[in-house]
Amino acid sequence: MIDSSLKDIAAALRAKTVSAVELATDSLARIEAGNPKVNAFITVDREGALAAAQAADARLAAGSAAPLTGIPMAHKDVFCTEGVLTTCGSKMLSNFTSPYDAHVVSLLKAAGAVMVGKTNMDEFAMGSSNENSHFGPTRNPWNTDTVPGGSSGGSAAAVAARLVPIATGTDTGGSIRQPASLCGITGIKPTYGTVSRYGMIAYASSLDQGGAFGYSAEDCALLLSAMAGHDPRDSTSLERAAEDYTSALDKPLAGLRVGLPKEFFAEGMSDDVRAAVDAAIAEYRKLGASIVEVSLPNARLAIPAYYVIAPAEASSNLSRFDGVRYGHRAAEYTDLMDMYCKSRAQGFGAEVKRRILMGTYVLSHGYYDAYYIKAQKLRRLIANDFQAAFAQCDLIAGPVSPTVAFGIGEKSDDPVQMYLSDIYTIAVNLAGLPALSHPAGFGAGGLPVGLQLIGNYFGEARLLGAAHQFQRATDWHTRKPAGF
Repeated sequence: MIDSSLKDIAAALRAKTVSAVELATDSLARIEAGNPKVNAFITVDREGALAAAQAADARLAAGSAAPLTGIPMAHKDVFCTEGVLTTCGSKMLSNFTSPYDAHVVSLLKAAGAVMVGKTNMDEFAMGSSNENSHFGPTRNPWNTDTVPGGSSGGSAAAVAARLVPIATGTDTGGSIRQPASLCGITGIKPTYGTVSRYGMIAYASSLDQGGAFGYSAEDCALLLSAMAGHDPRDSTSLERAAEDYTSALDKPLAGLRVGLPKEFFAEGMSDDVRAAVDAAIAEYRKLGASIVEVSLPNARLAIPAYYVIAPAEASSNLSRFDGVRYGHRAAEYTDLMDMYCKSRAQGFGAEVKRRILMGTYVLSHGYYDAYYIKAQKLRRLIANDFQAAFAQCDLIAGPVSPTVAFGIGEKSDDPVQMYLSDIYTIAVNLAGLPALSHPAGFGAGGLPVGLQLIGNYFGEARLLGAAHQFQRATDWHTRKPAGF
């Protein structure tokens, strides 16, 4: 049942043809067999999962179940979970057991979802390949010599390998959409502020946003409906009424205007990715959508703007990890300053140190105006470009990643090439827009290719509806890697 749609799993639970305990046991067995191949999980909570499954069965028997009651799922290890390790993929937090639940975790517990464990990730969500984890790289189930994408690569790999049907992730510059694309599943990043950041350990506060992974757009709609909502503990959480993201799933695509940014199709995209993207766009046209060319003239400036703003915010957010209150503390030191220095030097990995140094530099006296303020001005220009484009179209479509999954270690020695992996996704985060990736075909080596759909603010239902109509007409989202 684990590799069925959420709707089918929920129907089986209500029909009593399978129990939540049986589903959780199956998921735990799959993790035991499959995780050594992909390293998708940092922590497996067998005892907690079975207890939650028993509670879900009681709710089902009482007739008080919600759509996700009894569904096994996993959380990216950036979400605090009470009584369970929350490591952020870092040595710095490798011994940290959270005393409270993130808002997302609380909502999904209330919905009756059964958390089986916490997934691997790039350390503090900094990376595009999931190679920066203290717990070792996650591997792509389609080819275990390649990366799953980052930073939410563990969640994407867990869903792609059918270890769990759904998982949470976070997206700061593409960290849901890129691994969804490389692993051949669906993933959505909602409008900034739609999902609470309370209990989601921060990388870059003005960019981070929680989101959902699933086999299909319909599954993501069900998960996101349970995750989203106002949280007064998060000052960036939007005060909006709860929304049912499945509401537009059955809406036909006739009359839908899909914009293609000419900057996305100029150069840099590999031929195999271009072929899959072109075929997917042709399918949307066949389903009744009209295709229009739009322009995002400042999109080329998204990467330099992002790699000023995000590290600047990271240098501030990560200053709390000093070896004093919690987290890693050096075993030997001479005084307080020595303890700070050694604890941080030992606790953080190379990429995290690189971004802290960049961020501290751009915020320093004499460089704040030259770099940080200019990057924020570019951010506004990029957001304005999107609004001009949405005057001509309803959705924007394009590639997610310039290539299919690359080999583990292939870009580790070239940070700039690694950063360019997010060239099509970062502008969305700078503007705070919703976007998703859905399977669109396969490229070189039989590796998945995703299509990115970008919507205007609060356009998640329309995005999910368009992807759902595509998935009703195609079967790319049903393909799964051999051996899982």
